[in-house]
Amino acid sequence: MRLVLASNNAKKLAELRQLFAGLAIELVPQGDLGIGEADEPHHTFVENALAKARHAARAAGGAAIADDSGLCVRSLGGDPGVRSAVFAEGGSDATGDRESRRRAQDRANNALLLQHLAGRPAGAARTAYFACTLVALRHADDPEPLVTTGRWQGEVLGAPRGEGGFGYDPLMYIPALASSVAELPADIKNRHSHRALAAQAMRQLLAGVWQV
Repeated sequence: MRLVLASNNAKKLAELRQLFAGLAIELVPQGDLGIGEADEPHHTFVENALAKARHAARAAGGAAIADDSGLCVRSLGGDPGVRSAVFAEGGSDATGDRESRRRAQDRANNALLLQHLAGRPAGAARTAYFACTLVALRHADDPEPLVTTGRWQGEVLGAPRGEGGFGYDPLMYIPALASSVAELPADIKNRHSHRALAAQAMRQLLAGVWQV
């Protein structure tokens, strides 16, 4: 079955395609269908994921899945949270292609997070977790969305480390793996991450409930 991904993030698409490999689904980014980004006005990951999935499902006239995820820093009251992707407002200029603008925004977001945590030592003040909520709909008015979540605990570094991943990956240190997320090979990240945990649970629902 075709499952429209309510995102135009190429790296997120690549991760989810790997995480859903083996299922009888074709994951298609909404941009390939000319579907624009949905508004994300809500204060929770699940509400934003549901809004994005409904938007994509309605525009595509079929099934859709959305990921809403972000970094939550305990000493910042859970920020940047649902605003993780646009934490530094205006961080991306209007030049370049979509991925160039996204990388610029990522750099601005990381710099702002470091400013907020400046002077705070390693330990409790820098404890954080990545959160991911996945929502899948058979159609825009599906009364029973499939909803899964995942969390990945870590600590915010004092400076970026590593060249891989995207978003806050260079700043997120995972003690259990003795590495920043950006230093991890893709296959290791896709076994341990917040998105991997949510996707594992979603695979079970897609197979058991939708019988995919």
